[in-house]
Amino acid sequence: MLTIGKLAGLTSVSNDTLRYYEQEGLISPAGKSPAGYRLYDRDSARRIHFIKHAQQCGFTLAEIRDLLELRSRDKACCGDVRTRAIEKKLQIESKIRAMRAMSKALDQLIAECANEGQPVKECTIIAALERANGSKTVQ
Repeated sequence: MLTIGKLAGLTSVSNDTLRYYEQEGLISPAGKSPAGYRLYDRDSARRIHFIKHAQQCGFTLAEIRDLLELRSRDKACCGDVRTRAIEKKLQIESKIRAMRAMSKALDQLIAECANEGQPVKECTIIAALERANGSKTVQ
């Protein structure tokens, strides 16, 4: 059995993060020491490594909780997990497209602002952003 500090050291996660994971239902202590300290088993370390890897793949903690629940369901299959992975990949690709559009818009604004010594009141970037904001109707 591992104390929270030992589990944190083993998984390179802070004690606060482990407490947060516990609050979120991602891990739970296997027991308590006679002094009342939380004790975790080796499965907790495995779950934390799973959580960290899933986060690196873009999954939120809520989605990771769902994946962990799927793992424990007898009737769940690989297709259930694959579907969630495909949905996550589509979300990420959508975000990438949106970020590329933002980058392109910034490229255009930067290119139109050729005079860096110009007073900010005459800044073409500020003017363009104000025009874009003015196109929405205020209710």
